[in-house]
Amino acid sequence: MSTASFWPSCLEAFRRELTPQQFNTWIRPLRLEHAGDGLVLIAPNRFVLQWVKERFVARIEELATVALGRAPRMALVVAEELVRPLAAPPATAPVAAQGGRRSEQASLNPGFTFAAFVAGKANQLARAAGLQVAEHPTSYNPLFVYGGVGLGKTHLIQAIGNHILDTSADAKIRYIHAETYVSDVVRAYQHKAFDDFKRYYRSLDLLLIDDIQFFGGKSRTQEEFFYLFNTLIEAHKQVVITCDTYPKEITGIEERLISRFGWGLTVALEPPELEMRVAILLSKAAA
Repeated sequence: MSTASFWPSCLEAFRRELTPQQFNTWIRPLRLEHAGDGLVLIAPNRFVLQWVKERFVARIEELATVALGRAPRMALVVAEELVRPLAAPPATAPVAAQGGRRSEQASLNPGFTFAAFVAGKANQLARAAGLQVAEHPTSYNPLFVYGGVGLGKTHLIQAIGNHILDTSADAKIRYIHAETYVSDVVRAYQHKAFDDFKRYYRSLDLLLIDDIQFFGGKSRTQEEFFYLFNTLIEAHKQVVITCDTYPKEITGIEERLISRFGWGLTVALEPPELEMRVAILLSKAAA
């Protein structure tokens, strides 16, 4: 098989092996380029790249070896790293470009803003609380947002991060999915790099952690997050958390964490009414 026909066959293999959601989220956004006798796997952002590197790259290399009859050299890059200016860059980068890079470093989607967040009766309290935290960090600390899938939790908390980035260029911000945080804890132990792990997370000005229900049953992760949470709150650093359910209904989470989730403000994202659903659809169609 030629290298040109390898990637389509690789995609088909993953389509059979993964759920549609997994395939569409992690594999479908990837591109494969050829560089001499090697392969370059291109991810749309660092979050996807890290996830693929940890969970799927070994399988991709295995499929490549079988298809090509050899083990090719493989590199993983983020799409923006392939873009290089043709001329020397200006001494001061444009503000928009700087904002994009800061969003990338914080793992934020720059499109998730308050302006793009469709407001309605079902989410007006959560949006107001998010905007209050964005404009006055630690006014509610932590801010705990809960609701079902697809109601805008990720959009809302990333809007907080993007707003603070726009107004405080030096703010150190990190958006992270709970599963990725779990992986970071495991990796820190495996590589005996826990001091670096703690130093990084405790240096943040704003921690946005999504889907914290994934901490359920993971005692070591919960212990580390307990100490991180206390450190950030005591240092007057903002913590924003999302979950698919009300804090006291999360299964497998220690009571000492549950109680701390209630220290600030807990708000719900409710299913949208008909008018709001229409507005959301129109907003997506115009994007």
